[in-house]
Amino acid sequence: MTRFQVLAVAAALAASAGAAQAAVERVPFQGGAERGSIVIRTAERRLYLPLGDGTALRYPVAVGKMGKQWHGAARIDGKYVEPAWSPPAEVKRDNPRMPNVIPPGPRNPMGARALTLAGGEYAIHGTTRGMRASIGTAASYGCIRMYNEDVIDLFDRVAVGAQVYVTP
Repeated sequence: MTRFQVLAVAAALAASAGAAQAAVERVPFQGGAERGSIVIRTAERRLYLPLGDGTALRYPVAVGKMGKQWHGAARIDGKYVEPAWSPPAEVKRDNPRMPNVIPPGPRNPMGARALTLAGGEYAIHGTTRGMRASIGTAASYGCIRMYNEDVIDLFDRVAVGAQVYVTP
């Protein structure tokens, strides 16, 4: 490989890394939610993290499919790095061949991080490479799905106990 080809590959990798990180944006936010809470607007397919100064970090997300969406309030009750996943009964009923536990790795739908929500079987979590195209759509059984690089960023910014508001 020539020096020019090496530089071209390095530039392409840097551009793609920058594009992946560009999914999160700092935007004006007047939602009434306190700093450190999470606001998910399902119709927008966006998650907001209020910063307490009239702005928020905005991330693109996938939300529940029609009939699987939910609205309300919950709290983050756990934070997990590369979690294993046990499909809820509804998922198993629709996909009986699915294993009872999927270990961390490229086939695990939880991705790189998961923030579990109290009071249900839902989480805010990452994606597998094959599910990246679902971000910005209604695709899940009710979980909030994010790009892995975005859920890692969010994971590092929020605490267990943080309030989560899911709105239409």
